[in-house]
Amino acid sequence: MPRRLGAVLALIASAGLAAPATVPYPAVRPGIALNFPADHGAHPAFRTEWWYITGWLRTADGRDLGFQVTFFRTRPLVDPANPSRFAARQILFAHAALSDPQVGKLLHGERAARAGFGLAGAATGDADVVIRDWRLRRLPDGRFTTRVAAEGFGLDLAFDPTQPPLPQGEGGYSRKGPLAQQASHYYSIPHLRVSGEVVRGGKRVRVTGEAWLDREWSSDYLARQAEGWDWTGINLDDGGALMAFRIRRKGGGLIWAGGSLRRPDGSIVVLKPGDVAFRPLRTWKSAATGASYPVEQMLTIRLPEGVRRFRLVPMFAAQELDGRGSGLPVYWEGAIRTEGGRGYLELTGYVAPLAL
Repeated sequence: MPRRLGAVLALIASAGLAAPATVPYPAVRPGIALNFPADHGAHPAFRTEWWYITGWLRTADGRDLGFQVTFFRTRPLVDPANPSRFAARQILFAHAALSDPQVGKLLHGERAARAGFGLAGAATGDADVVIRDWRLRRLPDGRFTTRVAAEGFGLDLAFDPTQPPLPQGEGGYSRKGPLAQQASHYYSIPHLRVSGEVVRGGKRVRVTGEAWLDREWSSDYLARQAEGWDWTGINLDDGGALMAFRIRRKGGGLIWAGGSLRRPDGSIVVLKPGDVAFRPLRTWKSAATGASYPVEQMLTIRLPEGVRRFRLVPMFAAQELDGRGSGLPVYWEGAIRTEGGRGYLELTGYVAPLAL
């Protein structure tokens, strides 16, 4: 989905970089086949991309936790002829969060750095993204691993794919608006088997669980009229997987919507704008930011055999990620349940519209 573009833009804007009049970012085009393992790695010519993992964890004593780890890479408007080693040709940043009902609010942390100097980088050819002591990579045996340490928590997790990548849109070309270039190259890996440890209060707690990986790269995402988006990725209990999103228009209405349903037999239904509808059922207002988020929603999708509905219910309401202290945006990113599955819901643009 158009993941956290506002965070990318905020970081670029804060860099204060001298730029040429234009940078020749490549356009996202249909008909380009996904190529693995190379597409697990970085695509540095494109303006931005992300490696985004969300999921549910269970401790040995049966407690449920939610988590999110996201690494971003962006190519700022820096003159490629600039010979300085300090020129920020690539910027990396990351978010991590833990949802614990016993805490009742989101625990989160961030990292950011320009690429280079042995501090940060995103490898091509396969997944390996590093920002100082935070890392996400893919091992030769096919597992992804991450290790992050933030104030109040840490994550040391491994993700074992149980299903092949799920191309989103038309074979990985995912439209985000009425113009053909308003798109991303996009695939997901649902039903990742999770094992590892959560660190809390200096103690390491063993966990297992299930996660969802999203990978996107693009140079042109949102129409100027876009306010923000709602997105969900759900691992269904029957082995299926559902992704759905909508991009909201400033002042009300819809710019675009879409998604996909992969059935248990592996067949895929691509969802068009008219096939997806989000209807708010309950809102939660943040005392910190004043934003009201539709944290419980009815998602309706239209399939060839008829309509299916999924009531998205949050693990708890206060899952707002307030990144203002680090110069990053505010959004809601939360673990959700639905009948027949569990996943994550992301809500952006509810504090202020995103702006290109």
